[in-house]
Amino acid sequence: MIINQFRKFTPINIGLLALIGLALCLGVFLHLPNELTPILFEPALNNLLGLQSGLSLAPQSNVITTLGLTILQAFLLNKVMNDFNFLGKPSFLTALMYMTLASLFIPFLVLSPTLICNFISILMLRKLLTIYHQQDIKSLMFDLGMIVGIGSLIYFPFIVMFFLLWISLIIFRPFSWREWIATLLGLCTIYFMLAVIYYWLDRMEEFFNIFKPFTYNFPTALSMDFHDYLVLIPIFIALVLFLLILKDQFFKSIVHVRKSFQLLFFMLLLAIGSFYLNPIITESHFLLCAPPITVYLAYYFTYAKNKWIYESMYALIILTIIYFQFM
Repeated sequence: MIINQFRKFTPINIGLLALIGLALCLGVFLHLPNELTPILFEPALNNLLGLQSGLSLAPQSNVITTLGLTILQAFLLNKVMNDFNFLGKPSFLTALMYMTLASLFIPFLVLSPTLICNFISILMLRKLLTIYHQQDIKSLMFDLGMIVGIGSLIYFPFIVMFFLLWISLIIFRPFSWREWIATLLGLCTIYFMLAVIYYWLDRMEEFFNIFKPFTYNFPTALSMDFHDYLVLIPIFIALVLFLLILKDQFFKSIVHVRKSFQLLFFMLLLAIGSFYLNPIITESHFLLCAPPITVYLAYYFTYAKNKWIYESMYALIILTIIYFQFM
């Protein structure tokens, strides 16, 4: 069965993951338009680089490229979890769960700024998990502030992840005002450098337009088909099962893992809450939620004991995704 296979840390799972990823994106080919021009960066970067028309790529190539990037992200996140022994033993479950979540909705299966930002999210997560054991992290927090700034130039709502950096300091560190200021300076450095470039080009009005999302009215409608809500039902059930497992395992885990679960919770809240920086809520925004939910599901499928329940649960998730893709 799939879950038992991916509990093993064996190279054959690399090929199996690619096959599962391909199977999970087949349905999108039925819904592809004749033209699909992805915009990969915010106007602040697009205008500066002169990429007004977006990336010219055939729809089929778009999907295949997205699949390749998603598989790469799955392995990167899997390596982070294995390096920090988050699940207690090395496996490919994290990669499998990420591949599954990144295939939930059709907008997840094409190139988007949120897909690019998930590379940054995974890099941030790796760095944040190291601060618990380090003595001096001022330079690291400065780097993380810059990373968030770069991410916000790709997808502006990503800027809320700046608060995750401060939250991580609360969770992992005793208070040090220098670490908090270093984080803020890192973010400001990116926008200061961008302001200098725009000023040099005599385009300061365009620079100030970068912050226009803060003036958007609060979006109240989600551009999402009813069937897409049904795809989420098995995920919510799996998360409930995760909470039951976590209740039994939480205090058996080392302190670093317990604190990391708290960090992932706030990462998920910020990813969901940042939708207000978009004029219209779209499904692709919620791809930012994939990394923390991936770890939660991987944890459940690692420690679940009833084979028929966890294998049936994953089968239900997969079949639901495929069914609604082909509808």
